[in-house]
Amino acid sequence: MSTAFPEKFNIATYFLDRNIEEGRGEKVAVRCADKSFVYSDVQKMANRAGNALRELGVEMEDRVLIVLPDSIEFVASWFGIAKIGAVITMVNTLLPPSDYEYYLDYTRARVAIVDASAMDRFLAAVQQGGHLGHIMVVGEYERASGATIDVVGFERALSDASEELETAPTSRDDIAIWLFTSGSTGRPKAAVHLQHDLPYNTECYAKRVLGISKDDITLSVPKLFFGYATGTNLLFPFSVGGSTALFPQRSTAETVFEMIDRCRPTILTTVPTMINAMLQVEGAAKNHDLSCLRACVSAGEALPPELYNKWVDTFGVEILDGIGSAEMFHIYISNRPGEVVPGSLGQIVPGYEAQIVDPEGRPLPPGAMGTLRIKGDSAAICYWNAHESSKATFAGDWCTTGDQVRVDERGYYWYCGRTDEMLKVGGVYVSPTEIENCLLEHHAVRECAVVGARDGSGLIKPKAFVVAAEGFSEGFELEMELKQFVKIRLAPYKYPREVEFRTELPKNDRGKIDRRALGTG
Repeated sequence: MSTAFPEKFNIATYFLDRNIEEGRGEKVAVRCADKSFVYSDVQKMANRAGNALRELGVEMEDRVLIVLPDSIEFVASWFGIAKIGAVITMVNTLLPPSDYEYYLDYTRARVAIVDASAMDRFLAAVQQGGHLGHIMVVGEYERASGATIDVVGFERALSDASEELETAPTSRDDIAIWLFTSGSTGRPKAAVHLQHDLPYNTECYAKRVLGISKDDITLSVPKLFFGYATGTNLLFPFSVGGSTALFPQRSTAETVFEMIDRCRPTILTTVPTMINAMLQVEGAAKNHDLSCLRACVSAGEALPPELYNKWVDTFGVEILDGIGSAEMFHIYISNRPGEVVPGSLGQIVPGYEAQIVDPEGRPLPPGAMGTLRIKGDSAAICYWNAHESSKATFAGDWCTTGDQVRVDERGYYWYCGRTDEMLKVGGVYVSPTEIENCLLEHHAVRECAVVGARDGSGLIKPKAFVVAAEGFSEGFELEMELKQFVKIRLAPYKYPREVEFRTELPKNDRGKIDRRALGTG
């Protein structure tokens, strides 16, 4: 493993151009819909995208906003931005105008590359006199009369551009990309990453833990705008000359099964919510062959051991659960192939260090729950335009996460919950994750989330939101049964004082259960 990157360094060279230089130009890099693109195709398209952006006035260090579904256009745009030394920013295509307005103001992007399906909502967010000068639109879009912003067709702009492009002379410590936090405690903030950050994690996690190779084909449930998928479903396979399979539509269990049937991936990037959804599909194991998968990767939220065991029993494929963050780019604690401990986050990734500390920052012994701090050279340098938050999170070599964890004597880490979601019941901190894992062991629970809610005395107590499994009747009897189920398995004060049944639980754009939407306090 080499994590010593040269002074002159650009991520597009490391992830894309190196494949052509090493003779993999005609190897399939991207499979999308019914088309395949080899590495030389991707390089030429990225070069054209970079030249087209320069024609629109984009210079080194300018931010460019990507608002695209998973597609070859996303890939070409990502590398085109990187090759000219501009800064990559990426957001979901399904956001309302108010969110796009926030991102445009926050990034001060000079150019946005936007899918036609999002254009009406995106244009509604464009402010006259703002920073945005041009929109490159992907797909057919009829420009509205009276529009005040310059809109150019992506395909036309690229066809007019040269496929030759010299990569900008960036250094390893130049800014390359902003990765947005999930915004669990307010508006998303951008973790500012340097050119060497993403390759560092690739060398440490993708190559040494995941064992990514040129023979791998990756597929992802989360979309490429989310750094988790940017890594596992684009950068990691590109780092070794592997292939990625992309689909633009929303991720559903049925769509993921169809993509597995068609593309035969070797690595599936997923989240616990989708693992659960795929297990609920009737006849899934009989109708879909998952033997092509050598591993699944899960992150973003805790993977309950009950779900892990059901998945392995049903499909026979290991899930490598782990934890990462926008602040560190990707996964820094993970289970290893053949060494999975269900319910745990696994062990520290080579190249990283971890500490568990108390509220005063003092290291805690094994077994004690505390705040996780991480050290590794993929850490962001700051949050953009958030000085106080940056000081609280980034201190020297250490990044203080918002996660409560514990580590056992074997070096396996166990997730207890987000710091801002921990419940203080009777003066004692309670992990919502622990209660949720317990509830999921009950055969009547399909999905659940636990938050804090005030009781009649104004005190915070656990409240469970439950989606009942098929064939079970919601109501008082099941509520009492679930409460008793938790009481006899956990400390009595941890049981949910209230159970509210829902037909589904709200999810954010990363596929996680949105506890803010369920309400607390």
